[in-house]
Amino acid sequence: MRFRGTRAVLLTGVAAGALLTTAAVTVPAAAATPAAAPAAAQQTYYPVAPGYSVNVRSGPGTQYRTVRVLPVGAKVAIFCQRPGEKVTGPYGTSSVWDNIGVGEYVSDAYVKTGSDGYVAPRCA
Repeated sequence: MRFRGTRAVLLTGVAAGALLTTAAVTVPAAAATPAAAPAAAQQTYYPVAPGYSVNVRSGPGTQYRTVRVLPVGAKVAIFCQRPGEKVTGPYGTSSVWDNIGVGEYVSDAYVKTGSDGYVAPRCA
């Protein structure tokens, strides 16, 4: 039996008229999912440059295939960043690529992060 989302779980029950013993199961803090939930709720979204629809690539460069296109006015969450092809856009020239989803990258030169450097952890 698996327990998720709590640090301690108390189990009690009655089986064939006999009281089962009470047991506590401790889940390590790193394995508890509620700790991760607030971080997702506090995710920062960055606007894409006004007036631009931006190609989302499968990797950190224009040689990677386009997986979708962000519409004008889109905002993106940046989960991690990695170096890649140098691109010039409305926010300057940058070799930083923003990971906005699984297998989805956009050039940081098209995202208003307020920084010329990294604003998220480097991708593994």
